[in-house]
Amino acid sequence: MQIKLLKSIVETLIGKQAVPIIDLLSGKKHVNEFLIAKKLKLTINQTRNILYKMSDFGLVSFTRKKDKRKGWYIYFWTLNTFESLRLLEQNLKKELEQLEMELKNRKERRFFVCNTCSIEVTEENALINDFTCPECEEVYQLANNTASVQQLEKEIARIKKEIVVVSSERQIEEDKLNKKKLKKIKADEVDRKALRKKNREKNKKEKEKALKSLKKAKKPKKIENKKSKKIVKKNKQPKKIVKRVSKVKLKKKKL
Repeated sequence: MQIKLLKSIVETLIGKQAVPIIDLLSGKKHVNEFLIAKKLKLTINQTRNILYKMSDFGLVSFTRKKDKRKGWYIYFWTLNTFESLRLLEQNLKKELEQLEMELKNRKERRFFVCNTCSIEVTEENALINDFTCPECEEVYQLANNTASVQQLEKEIARIKKEIVVVSSERQIEEDKLNKKKLKKIKADEVDRKALRKKNREKNKKEKEKALKSLKKAKKPKKIENKKSKKIVKKNKQPKKIVKRVSKVKLKKKKL
């Protein structure tokens, strides 16, 4: 059913020559354009022209890869099922709107027909020409709208059913796309968390390394201070000895 719907929109927008491409791209990704041309029995330029037209409507997308040996680019094509169904639904709704307007006119207005020329005109145009056909000068006859109204009602009912089917298929494709997007968002979030964790560990290691380097830088200063204190103590000792000697001398003198 879905392939039939996709072929319908492609034929409407591009033409019959593009319809077989749906069979070649449906359910596949990144199909080589040379393979498509071979299957269609067309030249690569003819195939590309069709695919470019489809791409303009968003029906297909492509990626390209450079041939290292030959130096030119090869295009790989993928069918955009969701976009194709969305366009089909949009076109059907426009067609439905036009048919409903025509049905309303058929029910509310009168039309006249020239049986000789098989030309139908509105009541306003018939009045302008005095209800006479300007081509054969036959008198206009009042047209029977019953058959036209019935035909329009059948066509409207058919399109409404088709819109329901297309809308259902489009919703399925939309759900698939949303699941893929959600999956990608979750995967990206996991990657971001892993990256944040890695950065935290890296920062922690850098801080630890910085602290170690600071500790190493402080140790030599403490050693120098101890040395300087020892030197000070050594310098003070002789002064105390000198003072004691002087006191002994004074006692001897007194005696």
